[in-house]
Amino acid sequence: MRILLLSAYDAVSHRYWRHGLVAAFSEHDWTTLSLPPRYFAWRIRGNSLSWAFNERETLLKPYDLIIATSMCDLTGLRGLVPELASIPTLVYFHENQFAYPESGREFSSVEPQILNIYNALAADRILFNSEFNRQTLVEGAATLLRKLPDQVPVGLTERMTDRSEVVPVPLPDEVFLPATPEPGPLQLVWNHRWEFDKGPELLLTAIRAMQNRGIDFQLHVVGQQFRHTPKVFDEVHQQLQSRGNLGCWGHVESIDDYRRLLQCSDAVLSTALHDYQGIAILEGVAAGCTPVVPDRLAYRELFEPGYRYDSDHEADRLAERIERLASAKARGERLPCPDIRPLSWAQLKPSYERAITRAVTARQSG
Repeated sequence: MRILLLSAYDAVSHRYWRHGLVAAFSEHDWTTLSLPPRYFAWRIRGNSLSWAFNERETLLKPYDLIIATSMCDLTGLRGLVPELASIPTLVYFHENQFAYPESGREFSSVEPQILNIYNALAADRILFNSEFNRQTLVEGAATLLRKLPDQVPVGLTERMTDRSEVVPVPLPDEVFLPATPEPGPLQLVWNHRWEFDKGPELLLTAIRAMQNRGIDFQLHVVGQQFRHTPKVFDEVHQQLQSRGNLGCWGHVESIDDYRRLLQCSDAVLSTALHDYQGIAILEGVAAGCTPVVPDRLAYRELFEPGYRYDSDHEADRLAERIERLASAKARGERLPCPDIRPLSWAQLKPSYERAITRAVTARQSG
């Protein structure tokens, strides 16, 4: 099968998914187009223009299927390259623009949300990485559509739901590693993008709560960094350093070193304001870490309540979880870790095979 793979805003998590997809289905003939994850407002609206005229020769080749991320301007691209309109299309939603928290610095526009709706309606099949992602998109779309002044067709959200299913981003085999915990303080890792939506303010408050409880811990704050990092990370560094709780700090360049860090850690933390799946947490769990995550977002689908801290006074609840883990480690007990093998490529590949088949046959059956 000849497949055109389009990633319009090729962030780390999107590359992670598409590389895994191509590797898992090497029997197919893949052509991939991607655009850098910068200039968000321009990228999500301009990708169709960029591709239609910069990559026209590639787009005019014969394909049996298009797989596109939800950031693609699918309707615009089909209008500019009409030959694409007859090709079955599968759209993958890594995230949606209805549930993303606002930083206060955004350019106020409803267009990213409209793009989500158009893509969901234009695709033959839709995949979401979590039920949380699907529900927040459908509910957000319904709310927006009710606000529009007139001529809004009925049944649009039902149409989206009927052609959708949840198939998570799979984890590659290499992230499933044996735990190698070290003696001494409880080893914690916070391994997320250094941006406001990953909740660094909650992390700082939780660190202070853990220190006030006298917990013996070391925290490794790692993950992808950007040119402009929230200033609260300076406070996090100072707070950890002042009490002797600072572990690794900053981006770990070597993937092998990063995975060894996960193997040696006891628990992996999330303080996120939004996570549609939480790949960073899942990689930690795959290496043997106990997840300590908020009782909201996609985590309710992934982990039992014992791994989730309550939403009421989150910093204190997180600190309580850590205190129990530290006590258990001090007693020599093995810390709990859920089995997430069902999220591996080996387990999820059949679900992707079925989704691809459904997309193709949906168009053939009219």
